[in-house]
Amino acid sequence: MFKNLAKLYETDFVAWTEETTKLIKEKQFEEVDWNSVIEEIESLGKSDKRELKSRLAVLIQHLLKWQYQQNLRSGSWKNTIDEQRNSIADLLNDSPSLKPYITEIIEQSYRRGGKAAINETGLSPNTFPSECCYTIKEILDDNFLPEM
Repeated sequence: MFKNLAKLYETDFVAWTEETTKLIKEKQFEEVDWNSVIEEIESLGKSDKRELKSRLAVLIQHLLKWQYQQNLRSGSWKNTIDEQRNSIADLLNDSPSLKPYITEIIEQSYRRGGKAAINETGLSPNTFPSECCYTIKEILDDNFLPEM
């Protein structure tokens, strides 16, 4: 059965998850494809880290647009800022161990968000600071909106 389960992992992921869940519930541990289970558990943590990095970049992009294009501010930008903050808060509530990771990725997220802001606004790259101009506390603060 183990070989079939390993093959199922490669060919039909949903069926593999259903069969693996059934085996674990039935305590048929010797039949479980543990290598694939381990791979999936590891990927869950990586997925949350990627999501956090992506949401920070989008949030920073919109904070920069808010700050540097005051005459074009819109409810849509504010909604995007709020949505990204809410989603980041949800991620951090579900996985508090991600909080220190923000310090590791903030500059990379800032570069990505800055590049997206440049692409969207058409403003010169020199318009924006080369390093993150917001603190992590400000970025995550529901009441913070940058001004010039």
